[in-house]
Amino acid sequence: MSIHLDEYRDELVAADPALAEHLDTLVTEAARHISPAGLKTWLDGALALARLGRGGRLATLWLEEMPLVAREVGEDVIPDVMGALLKMASMVSGEVLALVVSTLPAVARRLGDADLLRGWLQLLHRMSARAPRGIRPMLGVIDELLARLTLSGLRRWVDFGAEAYRRDFAGQRAYFALETEDSKAVLQKERRGTLFIDVQRKINFYLRAFWGRDFFLRPAAADLENFRPFVAGRAMHLPDAVDDLGAVPGLELYRAMAAHMAAHLVHSEGPMAGHAAFSPAQRFMIGLLEDARVEWNAMRAFPGMGRLWRRILAEAGAGAPEGAAHEGLPVIERIAAGLLDGESRTGIAEIDTIIADFHEQIPRNPQDQDLVRTLGLALFDHLSARHLMPSLRILESIRLPWRDDNRLIWSEDEEDWLESSVFLSPREKQVRRQVNVMEFVNEVDVETAGDDAQEIWTLSSELFPYEDHGISFNEMEGKDPVRGPFHHDEWDWQVQLHRPAWVSVWEHRPKKGDPAIVDGVLTRHRGISHRIRQIVDRLRPQGLVRERKLEDGDVLDINAAVDAMVMLRMGLNPDPRITMRYRLNRRDLAVTILIDLSESTNDPLPGATPDPAGKEKGEEGKGETVLDLTRDATALLATAIDGIGDPFAVHGFNSNGREDVRYYRFKDFDEPFGEEVKARLAGMTGGLSTRMGAAMRHAGALLARRPEKNRLLLLVTDGEPADIDVRDPGYLRQDTKKAVEELRRQGISSYCLTLDPEADAYVSRIFGPTGYTVIDNVRRLPERLPTLFAALTR
Repeated sequence: MSIHLDEYRDELVAADPALAEHLDTLVTEAARHISPAGLKTWLDGALALARLGRGGRLATLWLEEMPLVAREVGEDVIPDVMGALLKMASMVSGEVLALVVSTLPAVARRLGDADLLRGWLQLLHRMSARAPRGIRPMLGVIDELLARLTLSGLRRWVDFGAEAYRRDFAGQRAYFALETEDSKAVLQKERRGTLFIDVQRKINFYLRAFWGRDFFLRPAAADLENFRPFVAGRAMHLPDAVDDLGAVPGLELYRAMAAHMAAHLVHSEGPMAGHAAFSPAQRFMIGLLEDARVEWNAMRAFPGMGRLWRRILAEAGAGAPEGAAHEGLPVIERIAAGLLDGESRTGIAEIDTIIADFHEQIPRNPQDQDLVRTLGLALFDHLSARHLMPSLRILESIRLPWRDDNRLIWSEDEEDWLESSVFLSPREKQVRRQVNVMEFVNEVDVETAGDDAQEIWTLSSELFPYEDHGISFNEMEGKDPVRGPFHHDEWDWQVQLHRPAWVSVWEHRPKKGDPAIVDGVLTRHRGISHRIRQIVDRLRPQGLVRERKLEDGDVLDINAAVDAMVMLRMGLNPDPRITMRYRLNRRDLAVTILIDLSESTNDPLPGATPDPAGKEKGEEGKGETVLDLTRDATALLATAIDGIGDPFAVHGFNSNGREDVRYYRFKDFDEPFGEEVKARLAGMTGGLSTRMGAAMRHAGALLARRPEKNRLLLLVTDGEPADIDVRDPGYLRQDTKKAVEELRRQGISSYCLTLDPEADAYVSRIFGPTGYTVIDNVRRLPERLPTLFAALTR
């Protein structure tokens, strides 16, 4: 399906003239997350909002935020969101609608499921009718609410406030802004133990560690009585929150649920045959045996899972240690305990015989669903004959909290079952092979091969083309290895809230250059070398130092004692400070030098001529850029710190939007300042933009791991914070200021050395009146940087 953007352009630009420049970019970005059919729905929604007459900003927000919502929960929710906004338009103002749209990405990320997001829209619609004045203050604290409540708990919290403050409009605003005591009390009452969204990544890694594959996890509203997790639509649906079960924390309960459903997917070959012929009670008993079969297979590979399930069984009251009988428990729960551990007894001979048959026969054929069906029906017959078979309502309340509802194995359509499980077929292990050059160049290249290729071929050295220009194939077409993403919050100064996990930082491997360039720095800056040696001699710790003239020292100072006795003999008052103490002279300092590597660092220095050969000859001032001088200054400072003995790191950064902040670690704390580090510094390049706050938070996170008492983050930059996806000039400045405050609370001092002669207009508001230095003459940077470090760390 093709999209004709010109059909929408005129009306959208008329609603918000700012879209004239950015509409094409917004469509291109949206196409990364939305299909062509979804793009048409997205643009139709923007047009509908523009025609509402509630301000052009509303349509612009829709265009900016909905692709982020689609990325989180899928594009199927776009028409649902559009319908909800049009319904609310007659009940709330345009500003509230804009606030609803702007908070949708954070809500979608927190809820993590399309159905839950639809429930959120229904809640907003109901609130628009009952307490419209509470929507704006509630959206102001929505991050805090969703961090503590499930959607069901939030719905009950909203219902209480709407009813309690139905006619008290001022109290209504205060309640939904979390400013009243009853608001906080209801919030505490509805709070659940562990939220799914907080542990989803941990569960994913937990399952991947066992089975070496990914599983799709989704939250489901668990406000129904006797809710059970289930597998449907290619995903395992777990409750959106669980409480601790006795001594079992909520995370362990989530792990038990996920492991059980994963066992179903891994160890089941298809749906149970003949399902239409069984009654609901018979299905339950067969499902009980099928649960035991897949758990037996999982425990055979991973015995620790058995301990987890047995522990939960005991805490739920359906098990006892060391195989004791469960006389006081429902018979179904005693059967489950026997099937799980093979030692527990039900006290009914026929039932115990069936359990024994299961543990005797399952090792011979772990995938035998016919055995499961036969034993399950036998259990049903014995319980029915003894009038012990519980009603269906009691069966639904059986206390096995980690078990799912088994809808997967009873699916009426085999293709539905395969949709959830076929994608989990075992994946071949990726093989890395080292081959010779002839084998490498004669193999047919597979252009569609990606990171999941079956084999990766490597050479022992770089491969160069026939036209040898000194650039290898790897440098021309290779992919740089990256680590990440590392997510960091970002401060939105307009709403005075952190945007959670808003920025993605990727650690890239720095390119290497000729280490001789760095070695030649001291030669090119001969006048500074002597000054650096003085700094090293002055700041290098001197081992044990004597502190004299103390009243409560550790040892007697003989010279001071003699002087005191002389003064006594002369009839004068002696100096009582006649002791001294030996102290180990330690600086206890860790330093990170963070370098701005944006495109502006490639600008030539004032008066420099574009002659790159001049620099190679050592002729100062020819062909030099801001980046060259920054590298020289960093090399000189690194030489000084290395001589002093302080642990230090040299890192750099640039950015290409909030999802691509690039971070380079030229030297880490534990690395020596040797040839490898010098080669990385020599290969330093500039490009892209300057998202300073995110880089400082990432550098601070690495620096915070250091055990030293004093920690310094020294930022070297040539301009103010800026990025391609931020139009508000104050946004990134305020975020960087917030990052400085956050680092200060962590015990990390920040200092900015800026080369921007116009920096006085903004840098003091970011770093404080004593937290920066402006260097008007860029050529003095190599001289000023080591001296500045000495002054800061004296």
